[in-house]
Amino acid sequence: MSPAVPSPARRFDPPGVTPPTCAAAVIGCGNPLRGDDGVGPILIRRLAEAGVPAGVRLVDGGTAGLDTAFAMRGARRVLLVDAARTGAAPGTVCRVPAAELVDLPLHLPQPHAVRWDQALAFGRWLLGEDYPRDVTVYLIEAATLEPGAPLSPPVLRALERVRGLIVDELAGEAGHG
Repeated sequence: MSPAVPSPARRFDPPGVTPPTCAAAVIGCGNPLRGDDGVGPILIRRLAEAGVPAGVRLVDGGTAGLDTAFAMRGARRVLLVDAARTGAAPGTVCRVPAAELVDLPLHLPQPHAVRWDQALAFGRWLLGEDYPRDVTVYLIEAATLEPGAPLSPPVLRALERVRGLIVDELAGEAGHG
């Protein structure tokens, strides 16, 4: 009996090609040209400069939300960082664990303006059984999204706090990977 072949909508690699795998992927989303919205990609740069354990993939997710789904492929664990506007104090960090991300609805009103939650729901649909077993989202409350503005002081402090949390999580992953 031949193995089941995925439907064309879910086939990513040619037959015989194994997808790249990693223990963890850290994905930073946002636009560094819009003030605090750039916190995700800037965090990825700082992690790259400092170095991460073997088996960790760093991804600058930029503003292409749907690409986040493809960046998750092959990772057992995903840590995603993005800016948020919830009305909390600027620099507030919210950690959303995987258990709270299980039933995100797939709703893509404008494919060019995809938020982190929509990207994860799309990834779950797209990747099926290849969706990472553990996804955690770090949201950092933005102070300003003005074009050309640098990161605000509270968001810079939050970036360093989240960087430390991620480094700690990755160190734990390296010990169990």
